[in-house]
Amino acid sequence: MVHWKSAAAAVVVSICLAAAGHAQSALNQILDSGVLKFGTTGDWNPMSVRDPATNSYQGFDIDVAMELAKDLGVEVEFVPTDWKTLVNGVVAGKYHMTGSASISPPRMKVAGFSESYIAVEIMPFTTSDKADGFDGYDSINHPDVNVATTLGTTFEALVREWFPDANIKVVEAPARGFQEVLAGRADVFITSNIEGATLKAKHGVVQIPNTEPRAPTPIAMLLPQDDQVWINYVNNWVKVKQAKGFFEATKANWGL
Repeated sequence: MVHWKSAAAAVVVSICLAAAGHAQSALNQILDSGVLKFGTTGDWNPMSVRDPATNSYQGFDIDVAMELAKDLGVEVEFVPTDWKTLVNGVVAGKYHMTGSASISPPRMKVAGFSESYIAVEIMPFTTSDKADGFDGYDSINHPDVNVATTLGTTFEALVREWFPDANIKVVEAPARGFQEVLAGRADVFITSNIEGATLKAKHGVVQIPNTEPRAPTPIAMLLPQDDQVWINYVNNWVKVKQAKGFFEATKANWGL
């Protein structure tokens, strides 16, 4: 007769083994399938830019994903997403990781992050013909000023915090807040030093006078929160690549 304690122990072991099977790390999935699924929005120049004609991507994040896939010995599949569903996609397993995203407490509640490799600062911009009408942050916070932002982004939360009295116009991706300003449907948008440099060069937008950068925030790749094996791999990979100068060289390549 099997002792009841032995039987109970066997059941516990079976349950643990079954749970381990279901909790296979993304790292194993990637190596088994030969594909790294990388969620990216394609609308954050120069981090990730999608060419609609060819459905191809380029940018800082894209170079990072390709380098990671090369070191893993797999192919990379770029999975389209947008800012409002970026976190949900990694939680639901639609992709193994995302491109760069601001590290924030709401996101930290449900998703993990890689080591940070770059930081952003946020500031307000407008078109050159409207710049003389503003002077500092307080000049934006008025009901007759239209501030545009994109739904689900960190920028949306900051716009609501900084300019509660302004008329806030929220657009959904793939539309972007800066496009509303360029089209004359809004007066101001906020963005990072990263995107702002690109938009200055391409569209001639200007930073609003006397507005120091705010909200310095580290950014990193989102990962499944409960997959410590995959998180450890990516974090150590980031450290190795930082030591070898990969991130600095890639930032320089994209003017960051």
